[in-house]
Amino acid sequence: MTAPLTPPPPPNEHSSPHGGPVPPPVGAHAVGTAHDHHGEQDGPGMLTEARQAAVTLVAVALSGALLGVLWWWLAPSVPLVGDVVDGSWVVYLKDSEGEQAVGVDGTFTLLALGFGVISALAVFLLRRRGGVPLVVALGVGAFLGSLLAWKVGVWLGPGQDVIAHAREVGRGTTFSAPLKLGAKGAWLAWPFAALVMHLGLTGLFGPRDPDPYAPDPDPQHPQGLPPYDGKSA
Repeated sequence: MTAPLTPPPPPNEHSSPHGGPVPPPVGAHAVGTAHDHHGEQDGPGMLTEARQAAVTLVAVALSGALLGVLWWWLAPSVPLVGDVVDGSWVVYLKDSEGEQAVGVDGTFTLLALGFGVISALAVFLLRRRGGVPLVVALGVGAFLGSLLAWKVGVWLGPGQDVIAHAREVGRGTTFSAPLKLGAKGAWLAWPFAALVMHLGLTGLFGPRDPDPYAPDPDPQHPQGLPPYDGKSA
């Protein structure tokens, strides 16, 4: 009689000299686990990004109130004078060649540019790994903040009814015109500066994505050592 033959090992297994399956190479399981864990920790989830974007939008927009106060405080006043012509009150500029109106727009624009730089820097330092939702929230919040600043500045400034103000102060008396933003394009100064500044900070100091063309580490030699060829050094 002949002894029963031992069935060959499955094609995906390799036998060791002792007859059992060969365990996986040292470090192979660790490398695969680390790669999967890194993939899970590659960035915040969509819900977290949406929450951070919402907080950023509200915070940046509300800071527009401070911009409005500074604009009202620093903007030059436009002098007006009231007079009575044919029984009706007329209000006109005291200095028709003055540059005060241009200075009002310029003050708002310069302050908005400064707020754009500061808000972008703050968002980058607090949320360095922020993605597209955070950038969109920064731009939208800056635009809403500009609108809020305009409303706050106009509200804090002189009254809008210049005829009533002229009657109150009397004929020939100089008074300040209402705070007015003539160049509505100044509303875009804050979001433009914020997005450009954030883009520059991200390009210079933001986290780098892994190189997709980098060679994968050899699971047989996780430390990058060359395989042993059997020859002595």
